[in-house]
Amino acid sequence: QVHLVESGGGLVQAGGSLRLSCAASGLTFSNYVMGWFRQAPGKEREFVAAITWNGDNTHAADSVKGRFTISRDNAKNTVYLQMNSLKPEDTAVYYCAARLGYYLPTNNNGQSYGYWGQGTQVTVSS
Repeated sequence: QVHLVESGGGLVQAGGSLRLSCAASGLTFSNYVMGWFRQAPGKEREFVAAITWNGDNTHAADSVKGRFTISRDNAKNTVYLQMNSLKPEDTAVYYCAARLGYYLPTNNNGQSYGYWGQGTQVTVSS
């Protein structure tokens, strides 16, 4: 059974940093593209960042480019999201997701990701 467990969320002031982690089990981690998505109250889920199986290629949403960095450690079956210069509009529940395959999807709506974590809350105060 596949499990994705996010951690590292919390309350931070604007301008601060957080590092999210997502530990995966029950799958061959290196066979999966990993992604981070977020959903704010009253809003639809949105793509944040994704990384290929070996970490050689990443993609981030324009809203977080230059502030957030996605990375992975295949030896630890873990994907990370380093979030710097946080803004109140980054407040959301953050989810990690796994997509079978080696290359980034052409569509970032999340529909091609087969496994999802339960999410971790990130709250940025102004």
